[in-house]
Amino acid sequence: MGGGGQQTDRIADTNGRFGTYTWEEVQKHTKSGDQWIVVERKVYNVSQWVKRHPGGLRIIGHYAGEDATDAFNAFHPNLQLVRKYMKPLLIGELEASEPSQDRQKNGALVEDFRALRERLEAEGCFKTQPLFFILHLGHILLLEAIALMMVWYFGTGWINTAIVAVILATAQSQAGWLQHDFGHLSVFKNSRWDHLLHKFVIGYLKYGIKKIKNLPYNHQHKYFFFIGPPLLIPVYFQFQIFHNMIAHGLWVDLVWCISYYVRYFLCYTQFYGVLWAVLLFNIVRFMESHWFVWVTQMSHIPMDIDYEKHQDWLSMQLVATCNIEQSYFNDWFSGHLNFQIEHHLFPMMPRHNYWRAAPRVRALCDKYGVKYQEKRLLFCCTILWKN
Repeated sequence: MGGGGQQTDRIADTNGRFGTYTWEEVQKHTKSGDQWIVVERKVYNVSQWVKRHPGGLRIIGHYAGEDATDAFNAFHPNLQLVRKYMKPLLIGELEASEPSQDRQKNGALVEDFRALRERLEAEGCFKTQPLFFILHLGHILLLEAIALMMVWYFGTGWINTAIVAVILATAQSQAGWLQHDFGHLSVFKNSRWDHLLHKFVIGYLKYGIKKIKNLPYNHQHKYFFFIGPPLLIPVYFQFQIFHNMIAHGLWVDLVWCISYYVRYFLCYTQFYGVLWAVLLFNIVRFMESHWFVWVTQMSHIPMDIDYEKHQDWLSMQLVATCNIEQSYFNDWFSGHLNFQIEHHLFPMMPRHNYWRAAPRVRALCDKYGVKYQEKRLLFCCTILWKN
């Protein structure tokens, strides 16, 4: 948790006061350099600590003056450890007469959602099936091996090269979904293993894309306009990836990234030469990047995307996110992001359990009149194309 909080935050910003607060008082502290959040009715002064927040200052700052309990539960794998680091930031709690929710949020809906999460945890929906991820990694390595063997046995003709490019793009896309699993800390109980495997997959298997630090979900609908132009992925992002790692001294990430290029060019320059190997590389990236964009945007672009309206966690995700109909192909093609609603509500739930949570989430939405939308793959692709 970035070294914990500082006792000086409490004294400097509250004049040594440690007591109870109303929502009106909490909501006065929403600006940069003066930010309070509420978690489980406890009030925390995170004014200075936001800069050290491992998840980035924008995410925690987004909840300044609000109840952040559901986001807190959603994004932290070891809540007991996190609470320990938060103790120096604690400045008090809400007054007994104050509701647990701010801004007239539906308290019954929020409590029912938290009860649902507890039931899903008790039923093992947050437990990983190791075989699922072992097989997923295995099929990525198998695709990589098939592509190389095809060049080895069938040569570098146009038709064979086109098939090889499709296979490599498929492997890259599937590696993208796997690194996404590790990035969300949804595989191992110990997050250190998630971080290590994340670096291996995103660096060694997937050419070292290093995202800007934990870009928040409210930016996802904008990715299309960054990635859409065909040359942006193979040219600009290559420069941006290396520049970001060097500028921030991310030397371990840089080594992982370089390891991909060493592996790729050792495998393919012996058949294609340097120039054609570079061309094949960019063709693969072009295809894979479009696969990525279509999958990640088809659950957002058809929905209402607007500025924050201070909704509860469930309603906020449902208004801007939809699911794509479930099938074995859709699950594989999208890395289970066809269950985008469940993924946003429970970002650390292993994706092979989304189907178990979906009926419960839908029932909760029906109970409170929250619209739960599931659309056809072709329909969402059509909307995305029009946009």
